[in-house]
Amino acid sequence: MRRFAKTDYGPEPFTANIEREADKNSFYRSAFWTGKCLQMTLMCIPVGGDIGLEMHDDTDQFIRVEQGQGVVMMGPSKEHMGYSRRLTKGDGVFVPVCTWHNIINTGKCPLKLSSIYAPPHHKRGTIHQTKKDSEQSGY
Repeated sequence: MRRFAKTDYGPEPFTANIEREADKNSFYRSAFWTGKCLQMTLMCIPVGGDIGLEMHDDTDQFIRVEQGQGVVMMGPSKEHMGYSRRLTKGDGVFVPVCTWHNIINTGKCPLKLSSIYAPPHHKRGTIHQTKKDSEQSGY
């Protein structure tokens, strides 16, 4: 049974235990809180999966590992991803605007992430059950 935040709780004031909410999320991406200038999504990356190589030309991003382990790669272009670090629970990744990046699940369980975009990157209430759903929607 899939459990997830059925509601995007923004833009109203709100508090939550993000680690617990990320643990409950089994979707590839779920918009958890969307405001005017900031958005948080929760992600669940399957074993061996990744978020996909991407770059945001108008958004800074912060990603926190809530559960699992992985590897982050970043760089100025797809061909030059010279930054690589191992990630474990509690680690944070700061992705500056226009930086190519990918996170790969290298662990033995789903990789649970929380991600903050400033400004928001996805439509309020976005839910992508799988990475394929995300790719088909254009995100």
